[in-house]
Amino acid sequence: MGIVVGYLATPEGRAALDAAVDEAQRRQTPVVVVVSARPGEPESERAAVEAELDEVRSRLAEVGIEHDVRLLESGDVADDLIATAEQVDAQLIVLGLRRRSPVGKLILGANAQRVLFDAACPVLTVKPS
Repeated sequence: MGIVVGYLATPEGRAALDAAVDEAQRRQTPVVVVVSARPGEPESERAAVEAELDEVRSRLAEVGIEHDVRLLESGDVADDLIATAEQVDAQLIVLGLRRRSPVGKLILGANAQRVLFDAACPVLTVKPS
């Protein structure tokens, strides 16, 4: 059991992590942070991602949340989140969403839409403030 959060080093990813931390503290449950990398990513990009994930680990440890950070290389964010949620029997998946224009609000991002429709557990979506 736990909370699965999709993370990128973006305002949306940070908002998702913040919401996951709040939920984990409320529910007293671990957090599994999922980062989907593109296969064959250049080493310089990979090093930057690893450094960011070290900061995420430090933050979660600092607030006393049991955690697991997974860097997956399938390149498919939705599949990574859904599969991880199933593996850990997640209580919740947390996703960050981008703000959209009025017309863009008619269309939800493809990854977010797949997670919302295909996840076996509730999905919390958040936007950066």
